[in-house]
Amino acid sequence: MTLYRKPLSLAVGAVLSAITFASVAQGAEFDLTPEQPGRIHTEKSDKAAAAISPNFKFAKQGYLTVATSPWDPPVGTYATDAKTVVGTDPDITVLIAEALGLKLDLVPVAWADWPLGLASGKYDAVVSNVTVTEERKEKFDFSTYRQDVLGFYVKSDSKITSIKEPKDIAGLRVITGAGTNQEKVLLEWDRENVAAGLKPVEVQYYDDSAASQLAIQSGRADAEFNPNATLAYSAAVSGKTKLVGIVSGGWPLTAEIAVATRKGSGLADAITLAVNELIASGKYGEVLKRWSLTAEAIDQSHTNPPGLPKPNS
Repeated sequence: MTLYRKPLSLAVGAVLSAITFASVAQGAEFDLTPEQPGRIHTEKSDKAAAAISPNFKFAKQGYLTVATSPWDPPVGTYATDAKTVVGTDPDITVLIAEALGLKLDLVPVAWADWPLGLASGKYDAVVSNVTVTEERKEKFDFSTYRQDVLGFYVKSDSKITSIKEPKDIAGLRVITGAGTNQEKVLLEWDRENVAAGLKPVEVQYYDDSAASQLAIQSGRADAEFNPNATLAYSAAVSGKTKLVGIVSGGWPLTAEIAVATRKGSGLADAITLAVNELIASGKYGEVLKRWSLTAEAIDQSHTNPPGLPKPNS
């Protein structure tokens, strides 16, 4: 197994970043304008609204105040006005608020700030790509709405058509992120392969996504294994890569993304009901399709499912 990092000159990186931004800004695949004319909407669900505990205290009466941490498209990013948050998470949040018969106050926050803000009652909920863990469940309730998955992506004309298990990466040159969960999965798969007498994987590390894409397109790497959402977005915008396999972000356990609410506050079950009605109506699927994240769809939302275990447990 070979592990190495490839730098990319700032000049080349800047050019590729500019090209990527221009592709997105042209709106060929995604609308990043603050107006969001193509956003999916729904009607109030009396059943979901009635499930809100009468003792629940909203941060602002008549509104569902939700914190989100914009980080990258398509999950959540700033629109072309540099202040409105758009993406999958905002679209899902809009639907949940509408299903509950509430107006939405979506508040951009730093990732590190949401737990305290939610616990203190500053926000009613958090929708920000939060994975359910047993440690987080001690303080918060969760209503699931997406799978937490990692994706294997290859060049669009690659002969590789499927990566589902360890033997599928034997002998390949695979890009991943250093110190990440996906790296742990990749190295464990490689360990199993070597023990079985298969060829080792060549793990490659790059400083940014532009360098990774250049390695894939130039043939220096066979595949990239990183969070599915951002790679799906890149594939849809450029058309130069394709998905050939997904793996749970908690492999070998199942990991799910969920709406977080205060523990025992009486809001989680209502949100879970709302999400399930959105799944049944097809609105949920429309949102994921809009942002090229259908691979992360769930069949049913659950309140407080088993989460990823605590470290060292």
